[in-house]
Amino acid sequence: MKIALATASLAVLALSSIAAAQDSASETPEPGAYPGKVYSPYAARAFPTRPLWGDSHVHTALSMDAGLFGNRLGPEEAHRFARGEDVVSSTGQPVKLTRPLDWILVSDHSDGLGMVQDVMAGAPEIMRSEQGRRWFAGMREGGQAGVKAALDLITTFSQAKMDPEMFGHYSPGSNKYKSIWQRAVDAAEKYNEPGRFTALLGFEWTSLVKGANMHRNVIFRDGPVQAKRIVPYTTQAPVGSPDPLDLYDWMASYEEKTGGSVLALAHNGNLSNGIMFPIDAQYSGRKLDKRYVEQRAKWEPLYEVTQIKGDSETHPKLSPDDGFADFEAWDVGNLDLSVAKTDAMLAGEYAREALKNGLALEERLGTNPYKFGMVGSTDSHTSLATAGEDNFFGKHSGYEPSPERMSHPFMKTDQGVLYSWQQSASGLAAVWAKENTRESIFDAMARKEVYATTGPRMTVRLFGGWDFVAADLSSRQPAFVGYAKGVPMGGDLRAHDGDGAPSFMVYALRDPEGANLDRIQIIKGWLDGEGRTHERVYDVSVSAGREITDGNCATQVGNTVDIERASWTNTIGASELATVWTDPEFDPAERAFYYARVIEIPTPRWVVYDAYRFGVEIPEGATTVLQELAYTSPIWFTPAK
Repeated sequence: MKIALATASLAVLALSSIAAAQDSASETPEPGAYPGKVYSPYAARAFPTRPLWGDSHVHTALSMDAGLFGNRLGPEEAHRFARGEDVVSSTGQPVKLTRPLDWILVSDHSDGLGMVQDVMAGAPEIMRSEQGRRWFAGMREGGQAGVKAALDLITTFSQAKMDPEMFGHYSPGSNKYKSIWQRAVDAAEKYNEPGRFTALLGFEWTSLVKGANMHRNVIFRDGPVQAKRIVPYTTQAPVGSPDPLDLYDWMASYEEKTGGSVLALAHNGNLSNGIMFPIDAQYSGRKLDKRYVEQRAKWEPLYEVTQIKGDSETHPKLSPDDGFADFEAWDVGNLDLSVAKTDAMLAGEYAREALKNGLALEERLGTNPYKFGMVGSTDSHTSLATAGEDNFFGKHSGYEPSPERMSHPFMKTDQGVLYSWQQSASGLAAVWAKENTRESIFDAMARKEVYATTGPRMTVRLFGGWDFVAADLSSRQPAFVGYAKGVPMGGDLRAHDGDGAPSFMVYALRDPEGANLDRIQIIKGWLDGEGRTHERVYDVSVSAGREITDGNCATQVGNTVDIERASWTNTIGASELATVWTDPEFDPAERAFYYARVIEIPTPRWVVYDAYRFGVEIPEGATTVLQELAYTSPIWFTPAK
């Protein structure tokens, strides 16, 4: 074990040991040759050398649904926790991250910002409304009455039936709303420390169409001067709108008014009931046109592919030949389980299908609206960015660790049930930023040089080009060769005049405090000459003792998990994997994308730790073992015109 950790530590240094001062990307060193122009390989490096780990989706007590379920921690506690400090949770439990994050976005819901505090206090603005009085009475009684009141409020909001007079006090245009937003900005600024920890500014635009989730997190490149010149955009009429096109107009107005920069991150498509990634028309029936695809491509460079409400990479019914497609699936219905899921909805919900459909839309309308990079985040409503299976504090404060939290449904309606054990301890966003600052992290997001994990902190690189060879990995400075000969994740393959297929240099290093690696896969999607989309999953690198035949490793890595002891051993798998892979079925006439998926060996799921620590039974049907994942942003190929 010590040898493996030592090897991993050396590999971290080697993979980040990038030579300096490039004058031209075309100056490619011979494999194994020293590529630097000065003696020190670390001087004047022009590209990122390590991923910065963060969470772009954390809610505090200022969010309606967080405060309703008992969260009493505000933005200050959220930032302190992310920085690695000890915090006491809303249920009175001490909690701390195993390692600090590098950055965080506190993304409270823009609709009803700060309203719950007034509901609980019985403020005059609340008590003048029949809805407000009903919710106040339920929360004062507590127990099941409090839960019922909270669910009633959420359903009322999701169905757009809020009392407009009451809700107006917690909407743009009111002094109360402006004051709450400015206090939230001040809290982020207090903990922002360029070079050490970044507190991004932003909010969640919570579009719900009859309970179908089209949420976006809005992220600013800027600081408090620009952010305080506006208030967040909302979804409720007459001030806001649930239509993404209206959000994009607001974003353009922000940039024009402040001189700043902003982007949006779509998330949780698996609960959108098919409307997150439209193919022919928006939810409203409005046909997709040139404006839609261009605006979405401009403002939405990122997608949150994994989070606490399940994984949204793909689904077994969309990818039946993918043995790892069924990961943490939430496929019962929409966000509030008011409408059950049908198979026909799935194509508009998952990242891989959207990436494929984006190729077809580009062929038809000239722009790919789904040309996004992939990140993971928690969507925690506890103010606590916990993505570790052994340190999971649940979706909201009602599901913080306790002997009872696995034993009752998370959500139940006439349309279906989601069990508490289905909550996913996921995920994190890794950003290849040059510096730990708002500007540098935003720029990395904008160019899509980012990747997602379901919680672990694996180091993953992906480069695409036309000339990579196996020897490019032998120098132990592969990033230099990667940038010189190709493009990183999130990029487009450079124009190529000659024959041959693109090659991809990919490598992964396990989380130094986590599990070994099972395999690396390359997922390819393409559009054929008949306008049909396809996909294929290739195993490209696997741990020792196994073979890959025709892109497939049929031998499983094994399983060392001990359920009774809530443990596993790193006696299988590999501490690092790397390869250069060339597409064996490349057609230069077909649009395509490629991304890497890195898979760990099996480890215990959070329910196993709960059972072990509290001495309780694991519910029947609960998943106990999982293989954590990383998803890189894709690299795209577009045929020459």
